[in-house]
Amino acid sequence: MLAVQAGIVAAPRADPPGLSWLRRLGGRWWSLVPLGSIVVVIFAIRGASETATGLTYLALVAVPILAALALGWGMRGARPVAALAAPILFAVAWIWRTSLSGEGAALILSALSCVTLGILLSALTPPSWLKVGIVLMAIGDTYLVATDLLQAPNNTLTLAHPVAGLPQLQSELFGNIQMGYGDLFIAAVLGAVLANQIHRQRQAAALTLLFAAAFDLLFFALSELPATVPVASALIASELWHRHTSNTKTPTTKTPTEPAERPSPARGAPRSEAAPGMGSAPIV
Repeated sequence: MLAVQAGIVAAPRADPPGLSWLRRLGGRWWSLVPLGSIVVVIFAIRGASETATGLTYLALVAVPILAALALGWGMRGARPVAALAAPILFAVAWIWRTSLSGEGAALILSALSCVTLGILLSALTPPSWLKVGIVLMAIGDTYLVATDLLQAPNNTLTLAHPVAGLPQLQSELFGNIQMGYGDLFIAAVLGAVLANQIHRQRQAAALTLLFAAAFDLLFFALSELPATVPVASALIASELWHRHTSNTKTPTTKTPTEPAERPSPARGAPRSEAAPGMGSAPIV
């Protein structure tokens, strides 16, 4: 699960084609979407448990489509023919839904769908504001976990099942490890906002894996942790490192060369000569 979350950071490609129309609709207020994606959903489920069922069917329809878009258009190395893998993953997730193979296929589908959502959100939001949105989402997630406001709605969402044994794509489960859809979404947003700087994108992916592995040591004492925190921590560490390296680089400036001094005439030597034909004698 940690490897998938870190891999999502490295997945979005830089400037996928066809987003110019979407950028015209952009603005800084889109940076509140990451925070709203968790806060609004949690309080909506607390107010009406039927919301979880609606989200289950929304994910059942939207996740495979968004995953196909990621495979064929949005992720690094995307090819149109690769979009055909999405229905195959969906079939595996449905037929073998009670096995690790089915749970893994459902997890990959959800992860790929987040890649597409991250790219779309990054096209709408200025990068600096979207980075603030990532941090705000982690803060909100931490508050909900610490105050026990997240657990009950999250359990309700996890228990919601579509008909006919169709796969659950609104929440991620692999073995006895559970992760929310928002935990993958925030990783995709971080990857999308850094996609134009591939070195920093890969660095953030490695930092996400490192921080998540260290952060999960708290499971020895706690039963639930906000998995958005390692992603926000990776962003902060990457920003600090980038600023540090930018400030330590010495600018290469060329010092202008001063013109060479003209030698002063020796004593007794002529200081000027008349041009030929001017009829002036040299001054001695």
